[in-house]
Amino acid sequence: MKVLAVGAHPDDVELGCGAALLAHRARGDDVGLLVLTGGEHGPQGQSSRMSEQEIAASILGAELFWGGFEDGAVPEGRAGVAVVEKAIRATGADVVYTHSPRDSHQDHRSAAVATLAAGRHVTRILMYETPSSLGFAPTVFVDAAEHLSGKLKALRAHVSQVLQNRMVDLEAVAAQARFRGFQARLRHAEGFETERFAWDLSGLPRVVPGADRTVADVEYAPSGRR
Repeated sequence: MKVLAVGAHPDDVELGCGAALLAHRARGDDVGLLVLTGGEHGPQGQSSRMSEQEIAASILGAELFWGGFEDGAVPEGRAGVAVVEKAIRATGADVVYTHSPRDSHQDHRSAAVATLAAGRHVTRILMYETPSSLGFAPTVFVDAAEHLSGKLKALRAHVSQVLQNRMVDLEAVAAQARFRGFQARLRHAEGFETERFAWDLSGLPRVVPGADRTVADVEYAPSGRR
């Protein structure tokens, strides 16, 4: 499986789907990150935030792409769509993560709109939450129990946001994972809204009538790959 996660600013992807991306990497999937701005209007400026994002991407085991847009001015029209389309082609993504379009930050809304347009041929699009999401109501959950610590480690790489300016509260992130886990009947989880999610069951192991086990004991892969 090939995965692309789109975020408007450094740290958005880690907040929204960091554990899910680590789960993808653990099963051998290729992961790419597209960060649309350098976060230059943040408290530490662009240079710091871009270097922090590079470290976080390394922790996630992901290839990093930059969109090159100005912080606060992510376009949802042709220019934004073209950048996301280019990243989808470069990664060959068949799963895309992005912001929820219901958000109080204009860059998050624009990133969601541009990604949904660029990913119009992608069969699985999952939308994540950030602290500025509005009315977020997840219907798909990813078990984060084994990867919550890795998500927090990736977030700590964003020193300017987590340690220096307290823009990200790691205790709140952990509490949110516990709450989403409660909703999903898991210990910890990340929750997602979905615009489209095609569930491919062709990768399930075949059951032989009268047998006490399946033909092949393999892990289910939603893409049909093993």
